[in-house]
Amino acid sequence: MPDGPDPVDWLGEPLDCGTCAFRARIASGQCNQGWACAHDRYAKRIERFFVLNPDLADDCLAMPYFETRMNAARVASVFRLNRLLTDEDAGVRAMAVLRLPRQNAERKIKDPDRRVRIAVAHRLPLDQLLPMMSDEDSYVRSIVARRAEAGMLPVMIPDDDPEIRRIVARRIGRAWLDRFRNDPDPLVRRQAAERRPGLFVDDPDMRVRHTAAESGDESAATALLQDPEDIIRETAAERLAQLRTEA
Repeated sequence: MPDGPDPVDWLGEPLDCGTCAFRARIASGQCNQGWACAHDRYAKRIERFFVLNPDLADDCLAMPYFETRMNAARVASVFRLNRLLTDEDAGVRAMAVLRLPRQNAERKIKDPDRRVRIAVAHRLPLDQLLPMMSDEDSYVRSIVARRAEAGMLPVMIPDDDPEIRRIVARRIGRAWLDRFRNDPDPLVRRQAAERRPGLFVDDPDMRVRHTAAESGDESAATALLQDPEDIIRETAAERLAQLRTEA
């Protein structure tokens, strides 16, 4: 059933099924104007074409419209994708990175487009992520922070983005958590306090101290019984009672 805008090719010209190399597929419902077409400008119809005709994807990897090449690359043979790593379109390059064996991703670490580097960050073997920890794009670095081995994360402790520092505080070895005591963002300190509460009983932010009161050991909970905030004193007392019951 036709959907979307009027069917035209990537240059806005009318489609001519009579001259299409794939016209034999019309009879079987595998393509048709306004439904599924490799030459259409509408991305959904291109995607549908390759869902219905994955065997034709290899033949479409050099077509002029980037949407066609990118959707063909989703299902084409991986043996045909290597040349797409240098495609002029970033979306096509990213698709090639996502589908090719992981060792190919290293070639695109310095790609100028963030979409490609995002794909690289997802695909690189863990022991090769170090160069991407200083990527200029914070989303790329956030992927790296989530995937990297914990032993590599100290490099990212001073990252400019507080969200990335939160990820690091959640995953880094416990011995490094003292490095977050003076972090400028209280939410980063709060994340660290969940794992080593005793380091943060004197934190200037009550949210951080409350986290320490909720999950601290007996020493931390006892210290927070003297906190100036009522809710923190109450939470510390509850935590202390819980620890003594469990003992």
